Amino acid sequence: MVLKKSPGGSIFPYYYKNGELFGAHFGGFHDDEERLLPLMKAEEAFLLETNKALPYWVDFYETCLTPRVLMEFHQFICRLNRRIPRLAIVGCSWRDRLRFQRLVRKASFEFAMPIRFFRDPEAAKTWLVGESHS
Repeated sequence: MVLKKSPGGSIFPYYYKNGELFGAHFGGFHDDEERLLPLMKAEEAFLLETNKALPYWVDFYETCLTPRVLMEFHQFICRLNRRIPRLAIVGCSWRDRLRFQRLVRKASFEFAMPIRFFRDPEAAKTWLVGESHS
């Protein structure tokens, strides 16, 4: 199988513990929305053209999740809803997690996939490939 790289530089698909997944690195942008938001759109287009549903993990380490970024991320996930069987969000603060969950409740949109938040990327990837459902 030929490995591709996403616009953000992630290998697609990424093999981990005998499973496949995809990861987006939205971390390290600090408060630079003008660089982050176009990358989100490029990653979305990439996922739509691959036409393959894979568990997905998103890294937000060292990125400020402003209201605009949270709204764009929510819309990004809504548009990819049927393409993502599981979603792991890594590296956001408990406060950002609550803000995202509040946004989801207000939007009254049911995601098709389970969503979990993690501090540790390895735990997130393990959950995504199905080794741990706890």
